[in-house]
Amino acid sequence: MLLVALFLLLIGSPSVWQALFRPVFPHLEELVYSRAPLWELVVQHANMVVVSSLLATLIGTGLGVFVTRRRGREFLPVVNSLVSIGQTFPPVAVLAVAVPAVGFGYRPTIIALFLYGLLPIVRNTISGLESVQREILEAAQGMGLTPFQMLMRVELPLALKVIMAGIRTSVVINIGTATIGATIGAGGLGAPIIAGLNSDNPAFILQGALLSGLFAILADTGLDSAERRSARFAAK
Repeated sequence: MLLVALFLLLIGSPSVWQALFRPVFPHLEELVYSRAPLWELVVQHANMVVVSSLLATLIGTGLGVFVTRRRGREFLPVVNSLVSIGQTFPPVAVLAVAVPAVGFGYRPTIIALFLYGLLPIVRNTISGLESVQREILEAAQGMGLTPFQMLMRVELPLALKVIMAGIRTSVVINIGTATIGATIGAGGLGAPIIAGLNSDNPAFILQGALLSGLFAILADTGLDSAERRSARFAAK
């Protein structure tokens, strides 16, 4: 709650930044990024992260489930290779390729974040499902459960903690990576950073970096709480 209060204070009160930065940067005329309200940049940033993370979660868990089934196991090496390439391919390069196809702004940034966030979700989904003990699966099969019922009632609940850990990692990565969207007009918390670099204003850079870092901490804390709750739910 203290972190949430601090975050809201920083995005809603420019005077706080003035008080923080004036002793440190007395030579700067502008201490607070003024081209857009900070709360608006946070909303833009959160929108990019939420949309890309939802897409990565849906497709990543779907791929993880598919390659752990009998019919999809032969595609496991291909899926692992593809998501690894998506992680290692620089997001800036993805933007350079996507911009000519879909234009500047929001959409190419979503594509880059989606590709960058797939790996931890796919890997953790596969690891979680494959860690379910064979004896448990045989017992569920002996009770007459269909493969789909086994997946929904046994495998996914037992693998939920590991899957949530992958989603958590993906979201935190994307919060930091989403700052590159400002280079192509997508806005977000990267806007003060880019403006600070262009105008040699370290106060702008620190505003974007500090808010992004605090946003990532809040998301990590919230998802950690959700992960622990999901583990207790699965245990029941």
